[in-house]
Amino acid sequence: MTTAGAFVEVELVRPRVVAAGPAARPVWWRRLLRALPPYLYLTPALVLLVVWTYRPLAQTFQLSFHSWNLLPTSPITEVGFDNYTRLLDTPDLGAALWRTLVVILGMLPFTLVIPVLVGLLSRRVRGRAGAVYRAMVFAPMLVAPVAGAAVWQWLLDPTAGVVDKVVGSPINWLHEAGPAQIAIIVITGWHIVGFAVLVVSAGLTGINPDYAAAAGVDGASRAQVTRWITLPLLSPTMAFLVLMTVLLSAQWTFPLIDTLTQGGPSGSTTNIYYLLWDYGFHSYDAGLGAAAGVLFFVGFVVLASGLVLLSDRLSHHDD
Repeated sequence: MTTAGAFVEVELVRPRVVAAGPAARPVWWRRLLRALPPYLYLTPALVLLVVWTYRPLAQTFQLSFHSWNLLPTSPITEVGFDNYTRLLDTPDLGAALWRTLVVILGMLPFTLVIPVLVGLLSRRVRGRAGAVYRAMVFAPMLVAPVAGAAVWQWLLDPTAGVVDKVVGSPINWLHEAGPAQIAIIVITGWHIVGFAVLVVSAGLTGINPDYAAAAGVDGASRAQVTRWITLPLLSPTMAFLVLMTVLLSAQWTFPLIDTLTQGGPSGSTTNIYYLLWDYGFHSYDAGLGAAAGVLFFVGFVVLASGLVLLSDRLSHHDD
């Protein structure tokens, strides 16, 4: 439009069309999208955990109420609580629990006392020598249990074994009740002590050296620093080693028992793990073995919970 030689531009304003996008989504939907990625990353691990841990555990619990001899052609018969009743009535269960307790007590020097002493002494070894020293201590852990058992079987031979020559008296280590239990504990401890030393070394590395320096300025000796500072601050690591020993000692001894003594002589080395395996794969009573597994699982869960609560109360942390 033109007026007195001036041009006036008229702008036509069109209404904007807002496309439906992320801003138009509900608030709960946006929160869900933000919270979803971490769970997507965890999904493969959770699926494997369900497939390889929780599903077999559920199947074991279900099998404990049935009778089955492991043959695919034989039927699985429901027996209710009969497997649990037979298991609690058998004297083998109490004897196996007692032997398991003996193994746990026998393993504590190898998983707690010796590693703490070696860890404290190895702090004085510096540089490459310290790394070589720790590697030598850890070396037995790298030996396969079956291969180590074969070597120890030759060393413990009553006629030509090196151990009897060092001891000075002929002892049939693997065919007498007392020596067989001692041999299993010592060989297992030889395998595990390197792992425990590394755990203790890691715990000592996490202790702030300023505490020891301050105590030294106040006139504390090295023994006093170890007794009143280092060991209390190392208590969480020691509690972890005690928990591992209680829960896994019988499992650690299983390959050695199966290779060297097969639970003998006269059942003197049969602990709860080997008893469970014997029910399932020697007696072919899968239901009884499953019932034993369920009872052991529940017992270890209760025991582990108690130990964790106790360690939380007794442990000192570097705060």
